[in-house]
Amino acid sequence: MRTTSKLTLLATIACSSIVALVLAAEHPAVSVSADAALAKLKEGNLRFASSEVSQSKPTAARRMETAQAQHPFAIIVGCADSRTSPELIFDQNLGDLFVIRTAGNLVDDHALGSIEYAVAHLGARLIVVLGHQRCGAVKAALESDHAPGHIESLVRDIQPAVKAAKGKSGDVLAAAIAENARQVAAQIKAKAALGDLAREVHIVSAVYDLDTGKIEWANE
Repeated sequence: MRTTSKLTLLATIACSSIVALVLAAEHPAVSVSADAALAKLKEGNLRFASSEVSQSKPTAARRMETAQAQHPFAIIVGCADSRTSPELIFDQNLGDLFVIRTAGNLVDDHALGSIEYAVAHLGARLIVVLGHQRCGAVKAALESDHAPGHIESLVRDIQPAVKAAKGKSGDVLAAAIAENARQVAAQIKAKAALGDLAREVHIVSAVYDLDTGKIEWANE
């Protein structure tokens, strides 16, 4: 009887330990709060835009530090444009940003799954949808609602932003770029399955200026 009781107690403790480990793996410690992450991005972009020496150049030491684990403090949904690398324009290092890039900074099921993973398993609490000045994908959607090959899918998904922008004053391309980033941010908020972590996550949109290197953040 005593042996059975001891075995039962040990089994209960073991099961509790396993459950605790699973829960810890599912909900790791937050990298930094959403507000702190946004502040870090703004400070980094200021360094980049003001031509100060980068504080975040990758080094062998940083590579070794991040080789076994990653703890990005922000998720960036950006355009695939070669001039808009988030790590550069936010002056961040290896392991700092979890980046998802497609032409037109659009999201699909793969992107949403990637976002959900970064929130649930990597501790990121800030999501930035980053459009950029003179975006070719948005320009193509402005010029036509059809395009060859798979570019058609980009044009199709940007059309709602184009239609909304055409009713606004000022430069229609700039308006469409900002509206597209805003709509993608709204899609993420509506579709990403973040569970009870959603209340900790902050989703914002912004537009990168190719000429000045500065980020213009959307009013919330």
